[in-house]
Amino acid sequence: MRLIDITNSYPHLVAQQLAHTDTNYIKVYSLGSTTVIYTRAASHDELLFTNDKRNIKDAEIAFALDKLAHVAFADVNVIHGDKLAEVSLATEEF
Repeated sequence: MRLIDITNSYPHLVAQQLAHTDTNYIKVYSLGSTTVIYTRAASHDELLFTNDKRNIKDAEIAFALDKLAHVAFADVNVIHGDKLAEVSLATEEF
């Protein structure tokens, strides 16, 4: 698996997140057919995984957590939805 930075392809999303939330850092990555949106705020970090065709695999979440946040999959609570998943990390967990 490889994470490819595709942030420049989403200028409207980046501008909206920075203007209307407490986010101070945002990156968008491609993980094959899965898109990963990684945001940082003063009190927490979030990873949002989306895929238009299928549900998100735990292996994808574990890979992104390791590469982006240096956190083990077993140490987080993942919220799964239909074709999406979300992980929220309190800053003090780092």
